[in-house]
Amino acid sequence: MKNIRIARLSTVRFFIVTQLRTQLEQIVAAGADLTVISNKDDELVNDDGAADSARFIHVDFCREINVVKDMKALLNLIRLFKREKFDIVHSVTPKAGLLTAIAGRIAGVRTRVHTFTGQPWVTMSGPKRKILIYCDRIIGFLNTCCYTDSRSQREFLIENRIVRRSRIRVLGEGSLAGIDLRRFDPEKYTADGKMQFRTSLGIRPDSVVLLFVGRITRDKGIRELLNAFETLIEQGADVHLLLVGPFEADGRLLLDEMSERLDQNRLVIVGFSAEPEKFMAISDIFCLPSHREGFGTVVIEAGAMGLPTVASNIYGLSDAVVAGDTGLLTTLEDPASLANALASLVINPAQRRRMGESARKRVVRHFDSEYMGELLIAEYESLLGLKASN
Repeated sequence: MKNIRIARLSTVRFFIVTQLRTQLEQIVAAGADLTVISNKDDELVNDDGAADSARFIHVDFCREINVVKDMKALLNLIRLFKREKFDIVHSVTPKAGLLTAIAGRIAGVRTRVHTFTGQPWVTMSGPKRKILIYCDRIIGFLNTCCYTDSRSQREFLIENRIVRRSRIRVLGEGSLAGIDLRRFDPEKYTADGKMQFRTSLGIRPDSVVLLFVGRITRDKGIRELLNAFETLIEQGADVHLLLVGPFEADGRLLLDEMSERLDQNRLVIVGFSAEPEKFMAISDIFCLPSHREGFGTVVIEAGAMGLPTVASNIYGLSDAVVAGDTGLLTTLEDPASLANALASLVINPAQRRRMGESARKRVVRHFDSEYMGELLIAEYESLLGLKASN
């Protein structure tokens, strides 16, 4: 990999810094000349020291469809690719993926790679859905090779004729880049420290803590989760619900609508946290009733912290959760199904403990970020024909 010029691109810089840090460090350590290209500004990013030795370049990607801004970003990428003469351009996130695929083809970049991490159009209808499907098909057609972060997502993309079977792969058991097991380590937190933290949040010592980590929005199943939480309270369960993540407009509106029905003493709204693992350390069950996920990295983060997960039975999450072993899968958009699954774990601490232990073992075995980084570097070498020459 020495002196190989690689560009990693994402619409959102936050995604690069939080999800790919270890992977980028490994690419640099392997001797590659790495450039990261993304939006410059992101209020959630504090990336001091992130991806040391990588160069960051700002390109103004617009997440929504904006013809003028998109054309400007495309022209900037074409000029940049021609000037830098990258050996590999590797994109993630939809808008960066589309523009990188087109610019890379026009600029003559030899190896063009995209990783699919979920499809926003799954929960859409009408013209916008058709446009986004067409954009994904362009990504699949123009790139040298594509990846997904789960096997079920790969099958979904093939069945929907987004990309041919021969042109899309999954690294290992899936996930975008694995997780840092040194960071997500339950042994970092003492029993006394965890109890003090629970107390500071107003959580009783014997209460069962349900945890959600992610964007607070309808697509993440927040309505179903709040309804299930309300049902558990009505049934007399001693539970608290922690919501950790930034609010989107529809999520804030939904919470306001349901505020009078919910027990505010047992609902803890945290907002965004750069250290979700500390909330995982004091929780008992992780919940992700999402409507769409490419894989659900947060599920294996929770698993690494010894938590079982209750999640929707959809592609992506069906890879992240081994039903009956590391957690439970529930019917999509069904609050009753979610409440029943949560209740079964709330009343059975032994089952929670067994599933949590299985989840931790599975993550350590398959999803160590260093291992996943090694797999990606091997893929790069194969795509460039370096293995044959070594």
